[in-house]
Amino acid sequence: MGKIRFLIALWAAKLSVIALRITKHNGTNFPGQLAVKLCPDFLRYIGKPEKIIAVTGTNGKTTVSNMLSDAFESEGKQLVNNRMGSNINWGIATSLILNAGITGKCRKKMGLFEVDERSAKTVFPYMTPQYMIITNLSRDSIMRNGHPEYISRILTDYIPRNTKLILNADDLICSSTAPENDRVYFGIEKMDGDLTECINLINDFQICPHCHSRLQYEYLRYSHIGRAYCPECGFRAPEYDYAARNVDLDRMTVEIESRGHSAEYRLLNDSVYNIYNVVSAVALFLEMGYSQEQAQRFLEKMHIIGTRFDKVEAGDSNVYKMLAKDKNAFAGSRVFDYIAGMPGNKEIVIMNSCQWDEVHWSENVCWLYDCDFEFLNKEDILNIVVCGPRVKDLKLRLLLAGVPEDRISCAPAELEAPDKLRLEKGTDVYVLYGTDSIGLGNKVADKVVRKIMEKGGARS
Repeated sequence: MGKIRFLIALWAAKLSVIALRITKHNGTNFPGQLAVKLCPDFLRYIGKPEKIIAVTGTNGKTTVSNMLSDAFESEGKQLVNNRMGSNINWGIATSLILNAGITGKCRKKMGLFEVDERSAKTVFPYMTPQYMIITNLSRDSIMRNGHPEYISRILTDYIPRNTKLILNADDLICSSTAPENDRVYFGIEKMDGDLTECINLINDFQICPHCHSRLQYEYLRYSHIGRAYCPECGFRAPEYDYAARNVDLDRMTVEIESRGHSAEYRLLNDSVYNIYNVVSAVALFLEMGYSQEQAQRFLEKMHIIGTRFDKVEAGDSNVYKMLAKDKNAFAGSRVFDYIAGMPGNKEIVIMNSCQWDEVHWSENVCWLYDCDFEFLNKEDILNIVVCGPRVKDLKLRLLLAGVPEDRISCAPAELEAPDKLRLEKGTDVYVLYGTDSIGLGNKVADKVVRKIMEKGGARS
């Protein structure tokens, strides 16, 4: 009976794909959603690729998944992946449906899936990855994910025991996940600018898990990400199997050493979290048996998708488009810190304020008070335009962070935000948007570029 129910669900889902194409609807999740509704254990029966790689983590999983997809496809591999759909069970089911025959057999031999951390319980009972990268585990939306230790427990309970893990050693919550699994660790050795004390509002791992003394750091990047140790009992973060060093942001390169051999790799972005993303990808390639030379070639062909980070030259200015996840204090702090460290005068448009919450639910704004808006209290940040449904909440938070009121502008409608910019010659503009407003963010950035060009002309 189960097999018959599965086939009915499969055929119904395949018919829905045809219907969506005919009617020109997107519906990237609908076939999988329909299949799972008709057959709750649909993922048990649908054919899977022979080799499966999974990527999960609070931040960076989409970027890493897309980097890996680009790499494998560049060498001619045909992948089943969910990059065009969601990272929950419906999106993964849809990707498998699109690559299955009428009996459910998978047509491709390799799968690469981005998996939402909480969806581990609905995905991994039916799918066993050979390798899994966990980028990091940090605080996310408090309404959805609570504390990262809660997410670590979900992953520990549901990751298959014969999946080999590739873990961030500089994140003690990540590195302690699923302790029974075979694993390797990646990390970044001491860099210029590293700290020894946390300056962020969020620090989710402060106490030694063995003796409960306060942890200290040889070096610290942000929040709890760094090289921790306990001065009382000797507990330490795990040693690196893949150690990044000699980060050169002028040449945009990093050296990665493993098992006594090292090589230099191209960086895709100068932010520290994207350096971690590159190191995690290299660790996977080498674990899979690729040579350092092959991994180097992969990096030469990779890029970060424009919805995550993009730069457009306009006159004597640059316009940056950056994803800063809604309701995610950790992600917002990383973006604010990155912008604060960039040279030159800056203006910022903040529109990562959950536009769809007006329609679907009432947003809890507590995340604003975990997010380090204090990073934006700098003299070279000339103007911050807050906009959207939470415009007054954002302004209040900036005022509490010490930002002078004359450097805060308000635009209730996002498309009015460019009109509030000063656009002084040579000033760069950063447009920050959330996951539910990527399209709107692009429109705002396009309008900013047009206004700069109208005002200042071509780049000299």
